Amino acid sequence: MKSMLSRRAFSGLAVGSSALVAAAGGAWPLRSALAASPGLQDYGRAPEFAGIDKWLNSEPLTLKGLAGKVVLVDFWTYSCINCIRTLPHVVRWYEKYKDQGFTVVGVHSPEFAYEKLTRNVQDAIERFNIRYPVAQDNGFATWKAYQNQYWPAFYLVDGKGQVMRQHFGEGEYAEMEAAIEALLARRSAV
Repeated sequence: MKSMLSRRAFSGLAVGSSALVAAAGGAWPLRSALAASPGLQDYGRAPEFAGIDKWLNSEPLTLKGLAGKVVLVDFWTYSCINCIRTLPHVVRWYEKYKDQGFTVVGVHSPEFAYEKLTRNVQDAIERFNIRYPVAQDNGFATWKAYQNQYWPAFYLVDGKGQVMRQHFGEGEYAEMEAAIEALLARRSAV
């Protein structure tokens, strides 16, 4: 049996597409529409980094010290396949936007005992070409401060210290990049 799109469904698609193009200021492709509406929402104040065992690629950082910057807090662990699949995107965002007021703080929170070893984390940082700061959160203090439950988990923090976007797991890479760009644009407009 042939599947046909009902008029109601087709009308809904047409209206939705028109709204999407209008939201993008008539621009196409979809990337422009995402930039116009990157799914930003105020989730409240970002918790400070707490109980960090060791900082890698950086001196110790605080969110207070990063005020004015857009910060992507990335909870990860080096042997989690889902985390590994996100790293090329995170590394690319860092390299692309680091000179525009953006940084990433990777919060390495180990799932297994062997992931607590600093040497193993350092090896992973080299293997995955990570140049941004990594906080070793072996005691899960920062994890708990964020009430996090997932690997990977992303918290996008604006220059005022507010969490403006959250994402758990893989995917939504274009949406996250659009949110980064929108927060950077807000930052430069001030």
